[in-house]
Amino acid sequence: MPQDSWLFTGTVRSNLDMGNEHTDEELWKVISQAKLDNVAKGWWLGLDHEVHEKGGNLSAGTCQLLCLARVLLKRPKILFLDEATASVDIETDKLVQETIRSPGVLPPDCSIVTVAHRLHTVIDYDKIVVLSLGKVVEEGSPHELLQKEGHFASFVKDTGASSAKELERRAALAHGAAAPEASP
Repeated sequence: MPQDSWLFTGTVRSNLDMGNEHTDEELWKVISQAKLDNVAKGWWLGLDHEVHEKGGNLSAGTCQLLCLARVLLKRPKILFLDEATASVDIETDKLVQETIRSPGVLPPDCSIVTVAHRLHTVIDYDKIVVLSLGKVVEEGSPHELLQKEGHFASFVKDTGASSAKELERRAALAHGAAAPEASP
């Protein structure tokens, strides 16, 4: 899933199921999983709702969530997110993150590879690889990297005290470690 979503002239149906291989029920299921239920209520023609070139008649968030629904329909073994939420609002980012973390939405053996600048999107991942000038400078779980006080820890610290504390808490919880105590 790239940063800039791509939709083509057609319908919601043709953008989700280019090979016309899936049932309406399967299409509505991935629309729901991608958290598009409320938007879909406004599609008078349902799955045959018109989509203009590049999704020009839809919001950037709706376009990206439709692209996510298309990916979910494929049941991938590897989900590659290349700054997939960089050009959408925080609410859409939250919906994408909730969707990929929801049990049963992705196959259990699906690996997620994410290129991200928003640290909250990767803070609970199994492994972080920090690159600088094309070279790996750090790798490990977010919790481990925060203990090392290196590049990743510096990025987290740069988000501000309150945000850094929350990121540290989430990293510790994901790692199974005791979360740092909250400040009063």
